Amino acid sequence: MYKVAMYLRISNDDGDKHESNSITSQRSIISAFIAKHDDMVLKREYLDDGVSGVTFERPGFKRLLEVVDSGEINCIITKDLSRLGRNYIQTGYFLEQYFPLRGVRVIAINDNYDTDNSNSDNDFMMPIRNIFNASYSKDISKKVRSAFKAKQSAGEFIGAFASYGYAKDPNDRHKLVIDEEAAAIVRRIFSLYNQGQGKISIAHILNEEHIPCPSEYKKLKGLRYTNCHRMEYTAYWTYSTVHKILNNEIYAGVMVQNKSERRTVRGKATIVNSNEWIRVKDTHEAIVDTETWNITQEFLKRRGRQPNFKTTVSLFAGFIRCGDCGRAMAKIKCGKEVRYVCGTYKWYTSKQCSSHSIKERLLESLILEKLNEEFMKLDDEDFSKQKSKKKKVDVGKYKDRLAELYSLKKDSYEDYRSGLLTKEEYLMYKEDYSKEEALVNGQMTAALQMMEEKDEKNGWIEHLRKYRCIDRLDRVILACALDGITVCEDENEIRVDIKLKYTL
Repeated sequence: MYKVAMYLRISNDDGDKHESNSITSQRSIISAFIAKHDDMVLKREYLDDGVSGVTFERPGFKRLLEVVDSGEINCIITKDLSRLGRNYIQTGYFLEQYFPLRGVRVIAINDNYDTDNSNSDNDFMMPIRNIFNASYSKDISKKVRSAFKAKQSAGEFIGAFASYGYAKDPNDRHKLVIDEEAAAIVRRIFSLYNQGQGKISIAHILNEEHIPCPSEYKKLKGLRYTNCHRMEYTAYWTYSTVHKILNNEIYAGVMVQNKSERRTVRGKATIVNSNEWIRVKDTHEAIVDTETWNITQEFLKRRGRQPNFKTTVSLFAGFIRCGDCGRAMAKIKCGKEVRYVCGTYKWYTSKQCSSHSIKERLLESLILEKLNEEFMKLDDEDFSKQKSKKKKVDVGKYKDRLAELYSLKKDSYEDYRSGLLTKEEYLMYKEDYSKEEALVNGQMTAALQMMEEKDEKNGWIEHLRKYRCIDRLDRVILACALDGITVCEDENEIRVDIKLKYTL
């Protein structure tokens, strides 16, 4: 008597059709087969639902191997060889070595394959079938990846879980809607950071208030979510979590996907270069407005240092540097007075650089004076005129010329093929056209970049116009107006250079 284990498997990744390859269908076919054979008795059933046949790291298949090794069964029956596996090398190993060495009979019903009824045709066709199954899986994988990229390019969300602050639209799982409960925490994180709180400090505040971190929040919502990058017992807010939220463009209404991909079937996911990410704007409602997002990104570039949990980032952190050695200035207390000194001087003594010491109150007054001078120029009428003068880049003329050059290159090749041009003449024309193409592309890129800079300038000015006159500095104003502050020291005389983002 054969002690039989039936093995069932189905996976969308392999392009399996649920009608013909469903678990119920496979079980029915195998049960009917066993019923026709008096020398067979079903002992076990193993199945892998939703696991690709390309990998053999399948829970059901592993349990099957355990009973094979223990001798509990001596016959395995599957609907066809592709159920057993789609990796032809490993499938061949199990069929030709592993199972025969343990005296286990293998039957694939629809492929008419039976190791106990071996013949030359059967032996010849089995490897070919396995190669076909593997190739079919690779082809399906390519089509699936292509379909995913098409959806990503169209701005459709294809992730398993929505980012913290969002949920999948119940009417369309490829669209995101705001989850107000979590979105409020996201807005607060951006607000705290822009007010000067560091990332560790923000994580500490949220933990003190017992606010669930994103992974725990998803679990509380009933989602079967696992963060593979998180330590097993880290169920709290961390620097990394806050950092990712502050850098995630999804909160500004931009869908960013294709950050990683699998180059091979079931292969390990690899990080994709940022210039290959698929970015689509306005696919969903933004949680933070454009102004808040831009200010946050400005602060992230400056990387103000935060010493510990309790302290916040100082007002000028990330903005002020020594004009001689280039190191960031450090904030120190001299009694009740706050001063900034050269970081090199503070940490590496006066042998490397002088103190460049300046009072914080003096620095504030100098910057206030400079900014208010600029704000006086922000006349509504003048600014409106400036915006009206803005010229749009005529991208069409560049594209038209590029199309002409392409046509000329094509015509010169046809003339060469027909004998009207010699090879040397054709290559000369081709080189001239290619040089002009590069020139036109460069001009178009430069013109577009100039327009982007003008748009950015107008954006910052629009934000600053509401201040008119200020009597107190904060980090948001500094991020909008300042490019940097350098403190120079010439013969014990301190000079402060204040560089604005844009002069009016």
